[in-house]
Amino acid sequence: MRGPLNILRLIRTGATFERTGAMAAVLDAVDAPIRLRMAARVMGWPFRWLGYKGDPNLPPITRAITALGPAYIKFGQILSTRADVVGPELAGQLRMLQDRLPPFDTATARKVIETELRAPVDELFSEFSEPVAAASIAQVHRARIRETGREVAVKVVRPGIGPAFKRDIDAFHFGARMIEIIAPSSRRLRPRDVVRHFEQTVTAEQDLRLEAAAASEFAENTTEDAGFQVPRPDWGLSARRVMSADWAEGLPMGDRDALIAAGHDVTDIARRVIQLFLSHALRDGFFHADMHHGNLKVAANGDVIAYDFGIMGEIDEYTRRVYAQILYGFIQRDYRRVARVHFEAGYVPRDRDEAAFARALRAVGEPIFGADASRISMANLLSYLFEVTERFGMPTRTELILLQRTMVVVEGVARSLDPQLNIWDAAKPVVSDYIKKSIGPKAVAHDLGEVAQTVARFGPLLPRMVEQALWERAHPEEARLTVVAPRPALPIWLVTVLALAAGTGIGLALAG
Repeated sequence: MRGPLNILRLIRTGATFERTGAMAAVLDAVDAPIRLRMAARVMGWPFRWLGYKGDPNLPPITRAITALGPAYIKFGQILSTRADVVGPELAGQLRMLQDRLPPFDTATARKVIETELRAPVDELFSEFSEPVAAASIAQVHRARIRETGREVAVKVVRPGIGPAFKRDIDAFHFGARMIEIIAPSSRRLRPRDVVRHFEQTVTAEQDLRLEAAAASEFAENTTEDAGFQVPRPDWGLSARRVMSADWAEGLPMGDRDALIAAGHDVTDIARRVIQLFLSHALRDGFFHADMHHGNLKVAANGDVIAYDFGIMGEIDEYTRRVYAQILYGFIQRDYRRVARVHFEAGYVPRDRDEAAFARALRAVGEPIFGADASRISMANLLSYLFEVTERFGMPTRTELILLQRTMVVVEGVARSLDPQLNIWDAAKPVVSDYIKKSIGPKAVAHDLGEVAQTVARFGPLLPRMVEQALWERAHPEEARLTVVAPRPALPIWLVTVLALAAGTGIGLALAG
């Protein structure tokens, strides 16, 4: 029965947009061509009666998204940071999805807390407020710990959020399969993998113990970052559906007028947001992957405060180096280098023309340099970049989905503060510094040390592997019929070299 239900869910999505008037608003915002407008109306109007009515007090697009459920709200949160893509009016409507959704009642929140922490709320807290913010998955209450007097933010997961997300994600899975069947060329984009990645992310976001762990690790990584604060969790008052952390006092990042009135340099803050994100992604490989306006504040001293760590991104050292070299190549306008890195990393199939790919990248990058940032159409840029990836058969890199998505969101936040911000100028010092550290002599020495440590760990197994390899080489027929020990996965010459190097490796590892 899931198939028919998923079809109904997708039809109802279009019908809801039509019934609430959001369809016309979206088509106008993206300046859709007449054919697309006609097709949308023809397909949406007959099913209009199936759509959700939503809250008539909300603007059309926000009304439709909130009626459809949390997964759609997540998508709307991303679009809310892209005024250059959807237009300032629509972005303004969507911004309420970040932290101003209708809350659930405080009595229910108290019951959740008492169930999770196994104690009455009044015993745990001397003060406990009504909801101060509500988003797609949870809401926040301001409280004071009775025992210590410490002021904290108490986050409580919405009741029934798990089944609601599951319904949406089931429909997304079905839609992704249909897209691959109807349009085989879309398979290179791996839509099913993208939905699976989204599912894993939002599932983890519903367990606040994981968020507390992420907040703790992120705080440790960024202790030395000037102008940046991370509220630390209180483990004794946190559980699966409840998390308590330091109260973060500051102005909302999305209120530009209030920031200016308070005397903050919005241009400096915009630049710092970009640089902090890149620093966390490249230096640590662990970054806040939901950095929209609703999860950022500015403290009275100008520090950027980040909170809500339900979605974090993680990338390995090799991928970080590839990403940094791609960014640095764009900054230096060295498109041949960018193309070469794509080919070396396997991002572009080997049978494609590297020189042609470099020229296509030049067509993406050149309009950015020397242009007034406010006149750059990110919508057109993304559209052309998508055409380039399609032309050269580039598959979607699921490990980079969060990184790419967050980069778009962070740029949107920065541009909302300073429309004239040049993202490449802001990124250059961070990327250049990382390139020097990751490719220079110190990086080579670090890599050799890592290899030595790996060899040292497997040192005790190497003699047996060499003996097994030599025996199989001397007795091929018997080896084919007899299993004496696990066969070495490496060529015999390499196993021998590793065995000879084991002693040296152990020494280097100990020295390191």
